[in-house]
Amino acid sequence: MFALDVLSRIIHVGTAITLVGGSAFMLLVLLPSAKLISAEAHQTLAQAVTGRWKRFIHGGILLFLLSGFYNYMRAIPNHKGDGLYHGLLGVKMLLAFSIFFLASALVGRSAAFAGIRENRAKWLKVIVLFAALIVGISGFVKVRGIPATSDEVATSAPVQIDPADTLEPQPATAE
Repeated sequence: MFALDVLSRIIHVGTAITLVGGSAFMLLVLLPSAKLISAEAHQTLAQAVTGRWKRFIHGGILLFLLSGFYNYMRAIPNHKGDGLYHGLLGVKMLLAFSIFFLASALVGRSAAFAGIRENRAKWLKVIVLFAALIVGISGFVKVRGIPATSDEVATSAPVQIDPADTLEPQPATAE
């Protein structure tokens, strides 16, 4: 089970690096550079990039869903009653589904989403922002760890304080 847990995390994080990095590259490098070429060359480039990028988007969404569901199911037993964890994970999932929709609309051909494709830079900014929020939430939840339950706190051994470790001045002893 440990090997599958590690593999699932690697797939999830690797997919995020690829898709978020690709989206940031398009927003910050490709779109500004493409403005410097002719309209015909721009159209050719856009079709070529979109044709290849959509395979990454669709495959990445599938990998995210599979690895994310697996990771979630493995983490749930450790977070029973942890409202903050579940709330943050819910926000993370809503942001992820929003990214999935926008990324699919940007590489799709549906006339219904032509407006999204016409404002590609705006929606890539939204994708990158949402991805940054997801990374922040994920980092916080991972570093925060698993909070102790009230039962664990009640049954833990009392802490022993050594007077030498206090900040209070200690009486001088004669040698």
